[in-house]
Amino acid sequence: MSGSESSSESSSNSGSGGIPFLKSPDQAAFRDHLETRLSHWIRRWDGQEQLIAGIIGIPLSKSSISLSGASMTPAAVRAAFKSFTTYSLEYGVDLQHMAVRDLGDIQMHVTDIGECHSRIETCLTKLYEKQPSIVPIVIGGDHSISRPSVKAFSARYPGKKVGIIHFDAHHDVRNFEDGGVTNGTPFRGILESGAALGNNIAQIGIRGFMNSKPYHDYVLSKGVHVFTSRDVRISGMDAILAQAIAAVGDGTDAIYVSFDVDVIDQAYAPGCPAIGTGGLNPWDALDALYLLGALPQVRGIDFVCIDPTVDVRNVTSRLAVQFMLSFLAGIASRPD
Repeated sequence: MSGSESSSESSSNSGSGGIPFLKSPDQAAFRDHLETRLSHWIRRWDGQEQLIAGIIGIPLSKSSISLSGASMTPAAVRAAFKSFTTYSLEYGVDLQHMAVRDLGDIQMHVTDIGECHSRIETCLTKLYEKQPSIVPIVIGGDHSISRPSVKAFSARYPGKKVGIIHFDAHHDVRNFEDGGVTNGTPFRGILESGAALGNNIAQIGIRGFMNSKPYHDYVLSKGVHVFTSRDVRISGMDAILAQAIAAVGDGTDAIYVSFDVDVIDQAYAPGCPAIGTGGLNPWDALDALYLLGALPQVRGIDFVCIDPTVDVRNVTSRLAVQFMLSFLAGIASRPD
């Protein structure tokens, strides 16, 4: 045996008790040294590094009015990281040098939904104090997590106004009397708390036969700008998004994006509790998220309402990763 072969085998046996080819799962997996996977790029945050963006999981689904395994979504999304690289030839960007890290999950209370929401608001508020420039990428969880997330986001800009662009099939302004705070109430909570004003909120992708007239009347009475899925189909996403940005950016200092994945047609996103036909095409969302990422006023985003337990081959969680990457590609294009 040559010296180089002996050295190579000795190295490969390091830490494996001298047993050949036995390695840790990460070491044993196939690696191409010319390719960077998300699973190796998005490392755990060390608690000190100043970040451009950070991933925060919120594993909450007890507040869903329909049976949901959305609490498993952060783990499913992270598992999908290994399927994607950091390079996009479409956008001409390689993300691997961006300071984007995984901050972990916000620990939820086992039974108390109110306590869960309080922890979300407290955690994010403290994060913004420690990382004043970070763009949070929040992975839910059901949509109830958006109310405390937006409240913390709004408090980040004291004395100023924030706007929200909300992608969803539903208005999410159900009343509190018939079930309390749920994944159907986040935007009623946001409006009634004053975290954002109605005329600084735009909802994109709202679909017919998935909402009631009183709730549609409610958002209109608050000045919310509503763009249906049919509006997008007829006018195109670019035109609709331009109107939405103009509306929510008028007099505001920062914009938050809330993306409920059930806005996508069920043919492309089967792993959502509230699937339906007539939703957006993934290309519409990919293009919109890139444009929003490129907009300096956009300072936070959440992705919610995926249920990995009813998904098909993790396709919906993978779709969420592609949405996240398109958003990050947009951030990478921002002027320094």
